[in-house]
Amino acid sequence: MNTSHHSAEWHDRMYNNRALVPDFATYLQQWTADSKAVRDSQACLTDLSYGTGPSENLDIFTTSQAKAPVLVFLHGGYWRALDKSDHSFVAPSLTSQGVCVVVPNYALCPAVTIPQIVMQMVKSLAWVWRHIDTWGGDPSRIHVAGHSAGGHLAAMMMACEWQRFASDLPPDLVKSALSVSGLYELASLRRSPMLQEALRLDDQQVLQASPAWMPGPLHGVLHSVVGGLESEAFLAHNQLIQNAWGKQRVPVAEVLPGLHHFSMMNAFATPGHALNSQLLALCKARV
Repeated sequence: MNTSHHSAEWHDRMYNNRALVPDFATYLQQWTADSKAVRDSQACLTDLSYGTGPSENLDIFTTSQAKAPVLVFLHGGYWRALDKSDHSFVAPSLTSQGVCVVVPNYALCPAVTIPQIVMQMVKSLAWVWRHIDTWGGDPSRIHVAGHSAGGHLAAMMMACEWQRFASDLPPDLVKSALSVSGLYELASLRRSPMLQEALRLDDQQVLQASPAWMPGPLHGVLHSVVGGLESEAFLAHNQLIQNAWGKQRVPVAEVLPGLHHFSMMNAFATPGHALNSQLLALCKARV
């Protein structure tokens, strides 16, 4: 996606979701409050370590179903903000339908680079595959979803060559992914002054962590969805990944009318909404 002919101001306008949604803070506050209520009321284990590095811990929300499919949710925040504790609210609509939910944390830019965050998520998924059966999850039915920067990370998990990381891991560790308002190339983000100080992207990092510039995965499917009220750039990213990986691997590149960057996550977590139903169908598919 070549946006080099656009100005720095254009890139900031395209990627500043908070400016596009003036009441964004209301959404973030509600997510945090709802997430605390979920942790206070639902069976969960918090702050389990998947590694020894900064913020390498995760929360597990269990379900009563044995050998349950597993959904690993990767949070957004432009790799520089937010926390797993702000996103526990995604769990109830899934656990109530027999899906075990895992929400990992990761260190934030600029203390780390985006490729380092990607490797933290690889480490967290490997941990889930090795240990989730202890809490009723089925390691052969792991799915990933993410929002915004988390959507980027979900695509990177689809592209991961797992056996290069560890020989005990299956090549198809991730069975499917749902990327909500995902970002699939980093070159255009590098041109946004708003993001430059925190992300500090260089040429090598852009190459290492742009899933649309990588070969399509050999296994699984990615569904990419974006809100119809999101910026031109986010709409372009949504189509980019299907163009890059093909319709066999990305059968869905969907625009959901009437939703913006933040209301997309409310839809994601709302039982009965088409986006939530799509997520459940992916988690429960037998592949």
